[in-house]
Amino acid sequence: MKQSPKKLKAYTLNELLIVLVIIGILILLALPNLMPLIGKAKSIEAQQQLNHLYTLERSHFMLHSKFSDDFIDIGFEHPKTIEEGGDANYNIEIIEYEAAKFKARATALADFDGDGIFNVWEIDQDKKLTEIIKD
Repeated sequence: MKQSPKKLKAYTLNELLIVLVIIGILILLALPNLMPLIGKAKSIEAQQQLNHLYTLERSHFMLHSKFSDDFIDIGFEHPKTIEEGGDANYNIEIIEYEAAKFKARATALADFDGDGIFNVWEIDQDKKLTEIIKD
């Protein structure tokens, strides 16, 4: 005598698709509210890089009594940017320097919230960290 195979309880394909559609709709509703938070989280990268650059510039100033515009002189290694296949979202550059002062800038390489505005941060010799352009 043959035994019939036992049926397992499971969800149908239609039920699974309905759940996926509901999850997709919830994500679409929540995403616009999360975009400012994503931009804010990414701006922390710029702040950390500029603070690190400030520390290196300050050390160089203590040793040589002047600031420098050369990353190699101060020992700053710029992380690979997203344009170069890396993870860094900001381009760091020293935009002004003299013997007793400097200013560095971090410019976003991507528009984090899709509004066409790229985030820009600056730091100076007094460690004044300023957001120049908000994204």
